[in-house]
Amino acid sequence: MTAALLLLLALLTEIAVGWPHWLFTRIRHPVVWIGALINVLERTLNRKSASNAAKYCSGMLTGIIVVTIVTTIAHWISKALPNVRWAFVLEIAIAASLIAARSLYVHVAAVQKPLGEGDVSVARAAVKHIVGRDASLLDAPAVGRASLESLAENASDGVIAPLFWGAILGLPGIAAYKAINTLDSMIGHRTERYLWFGRFSARLDDLVNLIPARVTALMIVLVSGKRSNVVALINGARSHRSPNAGWPESALAFSLGVRLSGPRRYGDVDLNEPWINAQARDPDANSLAEALHLYIRVVGLAVAILATIAALQYF
Repeated sequence: MTAALLLLLALLTEIAVGWPHWLFTRIRHPVVWIGALINVLERTLNRKSASNAAKYCSGMLTGIIVVTIVTTIAHWISKALPNVRWAFVLEIAIAASLIAARSLYVHVAAVQKPLGEGDVSVARAAVKHIVGRDASLLDAPAVGRASLESLAENASDGVIAPLFWGAILGLPGIAAYKAINTLDSMIGHRTERYLWFGRFSARLDDLVNLIPARVTALMIVLVSGKRSNVVALINGARSHRSPNAGWPESALAFSLGVRLSGPRRYGDVDLNEPWINAQARDPDANSLAEALHLYIRVVGLAVAILATIAALQYF
């Protein structure tokens, strides 16, 4: 099976059924397994009394161990079981579990519906599942911004980036990317505990998302059908706190004609982040609905690209 065909079938499977609840209750989820491994290593190696250099080296060792183990298992599944009946089904299922197209849509739609009904408290509760900032005091526009930013960033991290690395390296590429992304989400924080221990993982995540984030931004602009101000879009992306997340966020902001980013709170820390598309209006429930339609078209474009590549490889 070619990488393009594997990715196409995995993406279609994830769109159709996601990761069923009955399966999750029985065996959890591959990302949960990766997270458990990271937790064990972090508790063992991240010593509070260690020097910053020692913490960095321990964090680097953690990242190398996690990525090596996850990639090795994926390689074994994709290469060591070619003659086992139905092994390809296992390969597709694992690849599908490492893509989050369906779950991302479901989580953002769970915010859009109550926001459209004027129930900000329910929308605020829903947005807590997809953002890391303090959502308890967010007003309706801030809930909308948080949802759109999460949709844009995770369209890259959860869909386009795994497909990108899968296209290059097959199942091991998707698995390695997901391991790196999970490391960053768990220990790549600028807190006292993780500032040095998680720095290697955070930088590695920046590296592997460098191209996918910009590809995602291009796809958003293409499916929006609108002529975005390229210079303004690039400036918005470069002003973002992240070297990568700003690209799809900026593309979505200019495609929808809304402002994103801006001041926010993480825990007890207030961050005075610059606005993207500062002169535009704040997003509302209709903006979220339009963004979800754009997202569907981005995923559809990914399906079309994979199907085309698979067909060309077949013929």
